[in-house]
Amino acid sequence: MTTLGISMIVRDAAKLLPNCLASIRDLAAETRIADTGSSDDTIAVATKFGACVISIPWTNDFAAARNLALAGLHTDWVLSLDADERLDSTVAELLPPLLENPSIAGYQVTIRNYVLSLQDRVWDRAAKLNDQLLPSGSRYPGYVEHENVRLFRRDPSIYFVGRVHESVGSSILESGRTLGAANFFIHHFGLAMDEETRARKNRFYRELGREKIREMPNNAQAHLELGLVEMDNFGNLPEAQKLFERACALNPRFGLAWFFLGVVLIKLDRATAALKALDEAERLGHRTSLVAEFRGDAHYNLGSFPRAADCYETALRRDPVSPQLESKLGLSVVRCGNMSRGIHRLQRAVATQPGTPELHDRLVTTLVWLGRLEDAACAAETKLQAIEKPAPGDYLRAASLWAKSKDWNRAVARLEQGLQKFPSSTELQRGLDEALLATAIPRMANATK
Repeated sequence: MTTLGISMIVRDAAKLLPNCLASIRDLAAETRIADTGSSDDTIAVATKFGACVISIPWTNDFAAARNLALAGLHTDWVLSLDADERLDSTVAELLPPLLENPSIAGYQVTIRNYVLSLQDRVWDRAAKLNDQLLPSGSRYPGYVEHENVRLFRRDPSIYFVGRVHESVGSSILESGRTLGAANFFIHHFGLAMDEETRARKNRFYRELGREKIREMPNNAQAHLELGLVEMDNFGNLPEAQKLFERACALNPRFGLAWFFLGVVLIKLDRATAALKALDEAERLGHRTSLVAEFRGDAHYNLGSFPRAADCYETALRRDPVSPQLESKLGLSVVRCGNMSRGIHRLQRAVATQPGTPELHDRLVTTLVWLGRLEDAACAAETKLQAIEKPAPGDYLRAASLWAKSKDWNRAVARLEQGLQKFPSSTELQRGLDEALLATAIPRMANATK
């Protein structure tokens, strides 16, 4: 009988481990966990679930730690997991055929990274609307998918490579063996952790990324990885630009590096240079929806609205179910002069994904730009009703638009509603005072007639 082992490295994961280990309880012949120095009840929790726990030194090297965790397993296959991950119930019936395939040495497994916003991105992957496959993940609005080799044969020649963003994939391919695609998901919750935890992880990955570049100064992938950390997690755009440029210089055919160079140049308001980088990414075969979307953003920023609309339409053909693209296309169509068609697309995007604040904001801004203040006020009210957590500024904006439409009663009502939720907001209180004064002046004028 073909056997499966679970391999993990953990630290201070007592709160996360129960859900993870419960999800693999009936799948594994062995579970081997390497603890890198926990100060909580991680070891006790893991032992309670029947795992074999070893303590290993942490040397700022994920590959080294994972290889130590692998060393003691005796099973035919290995599934590598993290404490903030879990499997769903479908895996039990999907695994056996994969393990019995003699021609495959390892499988790329799709990992669903649950996120707090549909505007979140993992590398060049955009978020998808949550399909509720995993009930315990249903509270998150969406997820971003990526693939990694997590299921592989236990073999001394198969091992992890990379101080950070480690994988066994390269060791399998370099030995001339074959990778397959698994038909199950790993559900990952690390991107949806609290802000403090994510900030601590970001600082840690930045440190490891810098060490990886010192060890591998001519590795384009290492420069790309650190560039993404600098851009996405720290907003250090000039440093990210240097790292992406270095990745492109080291490997001029690295389409993903050209793509992210284009992205950071857009963020730096260098739209013309961004287009050159994005065009190079396309030329090298990186023809994704996001490349077309960012090309649209660059053209829009340059005031070339017809070309922006063309790019957004291309992006929509590549990703037909994106309300974000529908909304951007609507805005560019309005700027091209087709008001009704553009507004229709903006409204359809909001209707498709009403919980996304950015889609409402784009519609409201467009209506204001067109001078349709009452429609803009109604759209701002719709946002208040649709999104999960309106901010004080959302109430203030709706009230301001009603005030500009001379509907002071609605302006006052929105400000009072906002103050019920945010009683300490000085901006809302100041706005209410001004609105009440404005409504009092007409009443005083009528009284003197």
